[in-house]
Amino acid sequence: MTQHTVTATPATSPLRLIAQITRPQVYVSLLALSLILLIPLGSGSPFLIHVFVTICVFAALSTAWNIVGGFAGQLSLGHMMFYGIGAYTTALLIQHFSLTPWIGMWIGAILAALVGVVIGYPSFRLRGPFFSLSTIAFLEVIRLLAIHFNGFTGGSAGLIVPLKIGWAWMVFSDKANYLYIAFGLLLVTIAVSLIISKSRLGYYLIAVREREEAALAAGIDNTKVKLQAVIISAMLTAFVGSFHAMYLTFLEPATMFSLGTSIEVAMFSLIGGLGTVAGPLLGTVLVVPLAELARGWLGASANGLHGFVYGTVLVLITLTLPAGLVGTFGPMVGRLVDKLPGGGRRPEERAAPALRKLEGPKGEPILVTKDLVMKFGGLTATEDVSITLRRAEILGIIGPNGAGKTTLFNLISGFLKPTSGTVAVVGPKGAMISPTTPDGFARAGVGRTFQIVQPFGRLTVLENIMIGAFLRHPGVQDARAVALRVAQTVGLFDVKDVEARNLPIGGLKRLEVARTLASEPEILLLDEVMAGQNQKDTMGMVELIRSIRDTGVTVIAIEHNMHAIMSLSDRIVVIDSGRVIAEGDPNEVVRNRKVIEAYLGEDYVDAQGL
Repeated sequence: MTQHTVTATPATSPLRLIAQITRPQVYVSLLALSLILLIPLGSGSPFLIHVFVTICVFAALSTAWNIVGGFAGQLSLGHMMFYGIGAYTTALLIQHFSLTPWIGMWIGAILAALVGVVIGYPSFRLRGPFFSLSTIAFLEVIRLLAIHFNGFTGGSAGLIVPLKIGWAWMVFSDKANYLYIAFGLLLVTIAVSLIISKSRLGYYLIAVREREEAALAAGIDNTKVKLQAVIISAMLTAFVGSFHAMYLTFLEPATMFSLGTSIEVAMFSLIGGLGTVAGPLLGTVLVVPLAELARGWLGASANGLHGFVYGTVLVLITLTLPAGLVGTFGPMVGRLVDKLPGGGRRPEERAAPALRKLEGPKGEPILVTKDLVMKFGGLTATEDVSITLRRAEILGIIGPNGAGKTTLFNLISGFLKPTSGTVAVVGPKGAMISPTTPDGFARAGVGRTFQIVQPFGRLTVLENIMIGAFLRHPGVQDARAVALRVAQTVGLFDVKDVEARNLPIGGLKRLEVARTLASEPEILLLDEVMAGQNQKDTMGMVELIRSIRDTGVTVIAIEHNMHAIMSLSDRIVVIDSGRVIAEGDPNEVVRNRKVIEAYLGEDYVDAQGL
């Protein structure tokens, strides 16, 4: 196997993540962003300044929404609730307490974050359209509350912001000052989005968006990660709402808590490219000027025209460029920028930190199941399954289809809670513990693959492996270094920059093993990792599993390839109809009459000369 040298480089702090971009990319990005400021200021037109203030506001709102809707894949259609909370909080603090909006906007952001947690925690348990509907419902509830408390909020009649001119009150006679603040807010939201995209949180959000079960198996607390995203997104959205309230100077519930505006904000990200940093800005720059200019030129006769413009652009983009503008043209632009002087350079790779040392003498119990029962209604999938897994062994599990093997895996990795019985693993301090969640099992050292491979398809091979490495190595550069070493170990180094969805089945099986191995488990659960592979790939997988065991990792493997599992296993457990019918040395188990009748058949016995 070819050896690839990995050199050391200093650690990278979160504040330096942006600096990792190549210099041409920085220059091009700054030039593009500066046009948003220079064009309206150079024109001197109040209307054009208004248009660009609107662009900055909606681009910032869309960028903030993209953290939840794009990176995490949670389609929130009630996101304007945070905008309205920020706007009303700032305006009411000015009206009742004469508090400057520069402080009020922080109070509004904190309140929005708290509301986001209260709403997000139950809502994130919902899936698909039910989550979107729940966000719409909460938006409507908050709008009705704003109307109901009319003595405090002004109700449906609206609320006028006290006009106190000056920077302290964020109200100006010169519109250019509004543009400076709006542009600053846009820069902040883009910078936060960029930092997240290059941090562990960003990778985790994408993993949750792509495959929640695989993310759990990698040790990711899905709900916690989503809540972190909604806190950041809600605060940024509230900041923009506070500023926009000062710009508009008049607030009404129908506008501040508008479902239509929530959909527009999401649409800008969709047009530009969901889950990308530049997508929301690009989508806004494309659509908002068209609508605003049309309304400016046509006046009252163009009432509602912006909706037609938005809908037309959205239809055209989704039909012709389903990945959005950045998703479609971004790689092409990136390659062009890399050809500029100084482009295409990447930070040197760090030396991979040492893997976690596996402690404990060989042969000691490391995982114990006792009387496991799993019932689905009237169906009993496993019945009184008791297995003791010993450190540094390979335990093979065989049995006919539907015998309960994968159900057993789900029980000992936390994806199912047993109807009765217990699962205990050796914890970090040597005591037996019983985790209750998949991410809890992962942190306790239990890693697993899936019978049907679950790659994070839009991430590269190396990024997939990094998702596993983050469990023990939170730093991006450390995780990348570990992932490079694991990719080399499992034979995926040459395809490390290929998107996972483009790998053949053999490569996907290896990728699952690699991602799990990068989490440095003490127990590795392999669910039919040799299924569907040719003989060469099967033999390669057998050698890989042996080498993993030789490092001290304990392996449990479900397999139907009898030749492979017989040659690998130190012990065999046979399951039929949810029960353990045989256990012991492989050569003895295959001679067991119960095993022959339930699974192997007489043809296998004759072929093997048993």
